[in-house]
Amino acid sequence: MPFLQTGLLFFITLWLASFSLVGKNDTQAGFPNRAAANRDDSISVGKQLAQRHCGSCHLFPEPALLDKKTWVTGVLPNMAMRLGIKLPGQDTLKPLSPEEEKAVAHLTIYPETARLSTDEWAEIVRYYERVAPTEPLPQKSYQSVTNQLPLFKAREIALGDKPVPQTTLLKYDKNTARLYVGDAQNALYVLDNPLQAGDAFLNDTWWIDTAPTDIDFPKNAAPRLLTIGIFSPSDQHLGRLMTLERAAKPGSSPINIRDLPRPVQFTTGDLNTDGKEDVVICGFGNNAGKLFWYDGFEPTKEHVLKALPGARKVEIADFNRDKKPDIMVVMAQAREEVVIFYNQGNGRFKEKTVLQFSPLFGASYFELADFNRDGFQDILLTNGDNWDYSSVNKNYHGVRIYLNDRKDNFKEAWFYPLYGASKAIARDFDQDGDLDIAATSFYANLAQPEQGFVYLSNEGRMNFKPFTTPEGAHGKWLTMEAADFDKDGDVDIVLGSYFHTVGEMTQLIFKGILSFPQLLVLENRKK
Repeated sequence: MPFLQTGLLFFITLWLASFSLVGKNDTQAGFPNRAAANRDDSISVGKQLAQRHCGSCHLFPEPALLDKKTWVTGVLPNMAMRLGIKLPGQDTLKPLSPEEEKAVAHLTIYPETARLSTDEWAEIVRYYERVAPTEPLPQKSYQSVTNQLPLFKAREIALGDKPVPQTTLLKYDKNTARLYVGDAQNALYVLDNPLQAGDAFLNDTWWIDTAPTDIDFPKNAAPRLLTIGIFSPSDQHLGRLMTLERAAKPGSSPINIRDLPRPVQFTTGDLNTDGKEDVVICGFGNNAGKLFWYDGFEPTKEHVLKALPGARKVEIADFNRDKKPDIMVVMAQAREEVVIFYNQGNGRFKEKTVLQFSPLFGASYFELADFNRDGFQDILLTNGDNWDYSSVNKNYHGVRIYLNDRKDNFKEAWFYPLYGASKAIARDFDQDGDLDIAATSFYANLAQPEQGFVYLSNEGRMNFKPFTTPEGAHGKWLTMEAADFDKDGDVDIVLGSYFHTVGEMTQLIFKGILSFPQLLVLENRKK
């Protein structure tokens, strides 16, 4: 380093001397524009350093992904801490509660020794500041949206006396024809047909230790409920998977698995073909987390598939058709990707990354569906998670379809731009023989609140016509479920609203919106 600094000082001295001899108009005398050359050199150096350090743990984030201000004031200061750079006024743990500080302290996510010099870090910052756009890039245009839903009739539902809706779970039980609604205030409501008139749909209410995030309904057994622990970003292990029953039945073995790392979703299957059901859990965590499974629901028989945070949604399917259940997961939290774990037998899996995205992609949900009807599962994916250090509009947020080449290689075939996209489901809502899409946007900035829900009617050949509804502006739709709630032969939709703060509601009040239901029911009127 001393040698480099001495050489740099010598170079600067020579450059200043030549500048004074030539004069300010040296380009006219045949000299190159040294300022421009130096600027280009600095950009090149900054890019190389960014590729080396910012691309060491995840894909290299291109400057065009964000605007200058967001890079310099939002993302890069956080990146500096993770590289061991201590900037003035920064304290990695000071903003945390004592419990959170204790959970984060042992993770060593903030190195004590810097991985690069402050001068090198300054080059990285200058690179992003110079190359990034001044404003966030706009989304590509799509065909105009019709702000009405001819196929659906909207109806608002309020549950209890809750001034701020905070719905965290929507799941339909086909066995009992009931809808389970989780609330961040540690409540779980059980509804009969939510499409029926009046308020007679509330069947039962459960009070849970923390917010519910997922539930399943095994035949001839009580439901199994997953709770998150702390809904806001956290590294405390307070999640729980349990049997939902008020009293254990004689001879039963209720599930009660505690200390889970902020779990958000789970699914089940016989992964090791021993005749017993296993469970795969997405421990989203925050700075730390894991994708893992329990053999026979036994916590002492844990198998970690991926020891990283951000596991968002997992599915079990036989992708390579070898009659063994494989696992697909979408990962968020910087290392954004879709991964298949191929079942090798005896509880062993081989990992294959089938899709990989930038750390700012914001993957939020996926599901499997056969869009081209070739017998192979394609991927319907949303990306729009914006609760991070860059909460600005991103032109790459939206809904995507990736077609399977029948060998589990997936290629993007369709994209619908949607700021803050959070979830999309594929069903034949209009019963014309192809898959339509219902999508929600939770993380948008409320500039166009009516686009919090978008219905995309499949017109054939990957051509989807978008529809919204005025009632879609009355909530921030974090959760969504689709089922034939009224048993009339078509698929209805229920949306669940979640406001993180009263300030978000205030923004909508200023737009003239005065009702904020927990649920918005969209009754399909095809039949």
